[in-house]
Amino acid sequence: MDNGLTMLAAIPWGWIFGAVVAIVLLLIFAVVFQFIGLWIQAYFSGAGVSLLDLIGMRMRKVHLPTIVTSKIQLVKAGIHDIGTSDLESHYLAGGRVPAVVGAIIRSNRAAIDIDWRHACAIDLAGRDIIDAVNTSVNPKVINCPSPDTTGRSSSDKLDAVAKDGIRLLVKARVTVRTNIRQLIGGATEETVIARVGQAIVSAIGSAETYAAVLENPDHIAQRALASGLDSATAFEILSVDIADVSVAGVDAAANVGAKLQAEQAEADKRRFQAEAEKRRALAVAREAEMVAAVQENRAKVVEAEVQVPLAISEAFRTGNLGIMDYYRMKNIMADTSMRESIGGEDDAKPKGEV
Repeated sequence: MDNGLTMLAAIPWGWIFGAVVAIVLLLIFAVVFQFIGLWIQAYFSGAGVSLLDLIGMRMRKVHLPTIVTSKIQLVKAGIHDIGTSDLESHYLAGGRVPAVVGAIIRSNRAAIDIDWRHACAIDLAGRDIIDAVNTSVNPKVINCPSPDTTGRSSSDKLDAVAKDGIRLLVKARVTVRTNIRQLIGGATEETVIARVGQAIVSAIGSAETYAAVLENPDHIAQRALASGLDSATAFEILSVDIADVSVAGVDAAANVGAKLQAEQAEADKRRFQAEAEKRRALAVAREAEMVAAVQENRAKVVEAEVQVPLAISEAFRTGNLGIMDYYRMKNIMADTSMRESIGGEDDAKPKGEV
């Protein structure tokens, strides 16, 4: 036992304890060293981010430089009501923390009322919060109709027709400003462009003549602007300006009214021709019916004439007609035939001939 105590006493416990302490301190320094730079930066910036906050964010797999830098930007901009927990929550939700922070700072400088929760909601909805704030400060101009993704427009101008039938080509420019309060769920630029185009076409269609539109295009713009085009959209329409208005061309297609009238006249002509042909067919049929009726009546006359000899024969048999009576009747008939013959010859002589 004495030997065991002697061996324990011979062990350098002080050196072992010192080595353990040194290893522990080295591990603590290694852990703290990776946060010390951000902590010092936050400390001297007055951001109020502690080492425990940094360690907790690292354990929650939050990107520390993003949160610390965003917090410093907010503090230097004079915004102190947004804490590191708010930044961390938005980061973990999949949001773009630097974009939201930049939008908050810009809106604060421009005196635009937008809070952190609303800005985060706009960002999580997929909208460009930076562009929305910039457009609120500096309104932008969009073309109507708008060009496609290649920079070209499938239809360079709107096509409208006035009451007198003349086609007009119109190009407009719409000045809009982002409505932050309606950015979530509000309609986009495509809806605004479609509404403006519809309003312009409707206003031109209500014009009495194309000359009235060419003379006062601002009336068309004012009527379109008064239609409440920005209702339920993410934008506020400041102005609608007619950039260009012209007649469609000098060919026949430019005068839609005349073309329609010509087509209508051609259709009426074909209809009247069909009705005239129908009446002609009815007249031909009626004529054929009358010819048939004449032939039928002639047949009846012949049938009646056949009965005359039979009646005379019957009168002889019954004694109602004598031979002298018969001769007198024949003489009368001969005289009648002669007069008719003479009268026909006289009628056939030319005028002035004796």
